Amino acid sequence: MNVVVTREEGKNDALRAWLPPEAVVAEVPLTTTAYIDHDDVRVALEGSHAIGTYRTLVVTSERSAAYVAAALAASAPDVEVYCVGTTTAAALVTRGVEVHAHGEGSALSLVPLITRGPVLMVGATSMRDELASSLRAKGLEVVHVACYETIGVTLGPNDAEMVRHADVLFIGAPSAWAVARPYVMSDTWVVVPGVSTGAVVRSDHQRVIEGWGPQLRTQLDALSQ
Repeated sequence: MNVVVTREEGKNDALRAWLPPEAVVAEVPLTTTAYIDHDDVRVALEGSHAIGTYRTLVVTSERSAAYVAAALAASAPDVEVYCVGTTTAAALVTRGVEVHAHGEGSALSLVPLITRGPVLMVGATSMRDELASSLRAKGLEVVHVACYETIGVTLGPNDAEMVRHADVLFIGAPSAWAVARPYVMSDTWVVVPGVSTGAVVRSDHQRVIEGWGPQLRTQLDALSQ
């Protein structure tokens, strides 16, 4: 089984741990992260009309964890912290942040849990709108402050060939799928973290597995039989 992991260098160790031992793994980063200067993020937070009153903080990615101290400083003393995914939760706990709850599979799983506004969301410059729209539909004010931008890379011939020959391809976000899509064969299984990215991939690819975690080893073993 040829497996291609596509997160940035140094961020694929957890994925490798979930693979069957006989898997042949190649690493082909599809995106790179441009982090926004911390002072610029702080200025954006301080310029928000709701500064000091945010009662809910949503952290959508582990990439935003380094900015959470500034986000908490801009929030109310009783702010509740929510995040998307166990990886993000672990990154926050490592920084001493108490996580009220974390969503599994999709950011939308947080919608029933969040009841207090205003809501401060920190994440990517181009963030999918489903969560914010759903919270606004509940009557909550939502403010988005960007911490980083995810940029697609241009694949060289060797990396493109590895993607073409993948039996299993990990795709962590729509931005990564946009880079990989021209090279992905119809019989490749694409593994995504949750339903949001899954919906994007399924728009033009049939073989999709949703959910990153230890259970993948059993699922991938079944594919090879």
